[in-house]
Amino acid sequence: MFIDQAKIYIKAGHGGSGISSFRREKYVPHGGPNGGDGGNGGDVVFQASNRATTLLDLKYLRHYEAKNGRPGEPTNKHGRNGADVTVTVPVGTIIKNHETNDILADLVEDGQIVIIARGGKGGRGNSRFTTSTNRAPTKFETGMPGEQFTLNLELKLLADVGLVGFPNAGKSTMISTLSSARPEIADYPFTTLEPNLGVVPLGEYRSFVMADIPGLIEGAHSGKGLGIQFLKHIQRTAFLLYLIDISEWAQEDPLEALAILQRELSTFDGELAERPYVIIGTKLDLQGDGTKLVKLQEYCNERELPFFTVSSATREGLDGLVTYIGSRLDEVKESCNIS
Repeated sequence: MFIDQAKIYIKAGHGGSGISSFRREKYVPHGGPNGGDGGNGGDVVFQASNRATTLLDLKYLRHYEAKNGRPGEPTNKHGRNGADVTVTVPVGTIIKNHETNDILADLVEDGQIVIIARGGKGGRGNSRFTTSTNRAPTKFETGMPGEQFTLNLELKLLADVGLVGFPNAGKSTMISTLSSARPEIADYPFTTLEPNLGVVPLGEYRSFVMADIPGLIEGAHSGKGLGIQFLKHIQRTAFLLYLIDISEWAQEDPLEALAILQRELSTFDGELAERPYVIIGTKLDLQGDGTKLVKLQEYCNERELPFFTVSSATREGLDGLVTYIGSRLDEVKESCNIS
């Protein structure tokens, strides 16, 4: 199950208290203060991992508390520090303060670590307060409380290329043909109910990540259909591929379909309108008399827009498309400020 939102509570450990203690040994008169410091409380740490793909675990396990620091001990022994708690989340997770909605961290790299709640500092024992005029202090400090937060976690997929199109436009078939991803594929709308990621090889040593975003419909930006739940994942992609069904059975006019998709993206996030894109006519093997293909091709040629036709079923046109993406990807990623 793909879960991309979660609300959790975290609490760092309290610092241990220092103690008031005096040296007590036979034949050692006037033993001085020897109360040790308390240990520091444990932190709550978040770590991004490519092995995690969903926030499902955090949806059901919502409380994370680090250990408290131990009190100080006699003979100036420092109390043990509390153990940290590490919360593993997928790469692409945004961590927000539930109360203020401030972004506390944006984890975009595998292995990236951030401390969200810091443990309290341990208190000082009475030996710390010895002075030339006070050789037998009884004063000591209690430990400081650890930080605690209620957090909203939001996962936005990180991908180089995002597939955008109406339901049944051929997105799932394309990603399954080009990569090892195996999304559910059927001949009815909204077969794909969660985003899928696939790694597409570019020769022997290069590759790029492709995201299959579930089908959009008119009004998606306001929550219609699958709506905003999946539109947000497009924000993380550097390169957009608009997939337009040009088969003879396609219900939508190709130019109207393209206009609706672009309008939905730009209404949801104006920056998406500036994102580099390619227009792709899909299901070339089912084009019939080619009316839809000609209409879409003429539109793109007039405006000098990059245009490809493909058939994922026969692989026609896919090699040329992948080569084109590979030739532009580095340039596109450098020009995009993705957040």
